[in-house]
Amino acid sequence: MIGYSRMNRSFTKYLANCNSCPRLCRVNRLSGEIGICRITSDVQVSHAGLHFGEEPPISGTHGSGTIFFAGCNLGCVFCQNYQISQEFPRSRTRTLTTDALAAEMIRLQDQGAHNINFVSPSHVIYQMADAILAAKEKGLAIAVVYNSNGYDSVEALRRIRGLVDIYLPDIKYMDNALGKRYSRVDDYADIIPGVLEEMLEQTGLLKMDEYGIAERGVLVRHLVLPGCLDNSRRCLRLLADLSPNFFVSIMSQYSPQYKACDYPVINRTLTKEEYDEITDYALSLGLENAFIQGLTSQDHYLPRFERERPFDSF
Repeated sequence: MIGYSRMNRSFTKYLANCNSCPRLCRVNRLSGEIGICRITSDVQVSHAGLHFGEEPPISGTHGSGTIFFAGCNLGCVFCQNYQISQEFPRSRTRTLTTDALAAEMIRLQDQGAHNINFVSPSHVIYQMADAILAAKEKGLAIAVVYNSNGYDSVEALRRIRGLVDIYLPDIKYMDNALGKRYSRVDDYADIIPGVLEEMLEQTGLLKMDEYGIAERGVLVRHLVLPGCLDNSRRCLRLLADLSPNFFVSIMSQYSPQYKACDYPVINRTLTKEEYDEITDYALSLGLENAFIQGLTSQDHYLPRFERERPFDSF
């Protein structure tokens, strides 16, 4: 931590005129108003447990201590986590206080987790920050992972500087038309470059210990969408321009979930030819620090959040 303590904690004050993400809803979440994410100042958690399905430096051998927040600041029509991101508040969630969330972090650490992995934190970044401070006072000593969709507020990221060890963002689009069509946001391609630059400036490139477990830095994910290969090439080109040494996870696991059936171009799985074309392109850009998947992962990585153990199939 740099200069933060429980005594001067005040991150949630920003929820009174919410600017947690680039939506800039400006609602007073402290008084119960809601914006795009549909979350007030409460902490809504859908699942907290050890997860072994992340990239090897994140899951390691003991698992990543994942905490899945409910709600989302995007509206992806193909979201595989739609049960908790899009169908909130109908989905199963728990409302936690800051101290209760901190206790969950300590519980996961005690279970042997390599890290605390906050999934979809963009819209609850300030509540997350307060909980990290509380957990550190309780003895949290493992790395903190910020696992986001990439549609983050650079200003908010700067405010929490020093509280995150590992950034694990998506880069979904470098085509605003696709972002608007599939995620209901019209400026994703404008936002993501600054987000990646800020994350890189804060933590640097991914660093791992002698066992290959991530300690600090940035690992970027890109989900290849069927029929959208030019978008994938643009995304990878941006990463290579920022640094050819970026660690990037090129994911083949796309499966037409949620409302994808209403969009013919993406209403199918990815072909081997499409995926090979994108991985070959990444190598041609010099992005050699790449994690790749087999196409069998398309079904393997689907969580089931209606179950108490949503990742049993992993």
